[in-house]
Amino acid sequence: MIDHIGLSVADFEAARAFYDQALAPVGASFLMMVPPEFTGGVKVGGYGRERPVFWLHEGEKQTPPIHIAFTADSRADVDAFYAAAMAAGGTDNGAPGLRPYYHENYYGAFVRDPDGHNIEAVCHKPE
Repeated sequence: MIDHIGLSVADFEAARAFYDQALAPVGASFLMMVPPEFTGGVKVGGYGRERPVFWLHEGEKQTPPIHIAFTADSRADVDAFYAAAMAAGGTDNGAPGLRPYYHENYYGAFVRDPDGHNIEAVCHKPE
């Protein structure tokens, strides 16, 4: 249903360094930077697997923080996301584990990014 989403980050380079590391385990990477002549000089860049679907744009710290969940192919990928995000400077907001109150196979991990956004990786497949 959602084609793409973006969020404002106070420090684009810090956010990019965080997401470069955190999203690698779920198969996503930085795919493009929008030329500054199209953004009025504001840094705008997109992440995805085949095309940009998650966008960062330089600006004021977005409040309130938002929650974004990225699909992981396996529970091991969720674990790897959590470890990578924490190593990249994220703050724990829910260690990897089953959350059957959402769905019987809901396995997720939650980390706060440098701007305080609640970033999640989730796998819905049974082990």
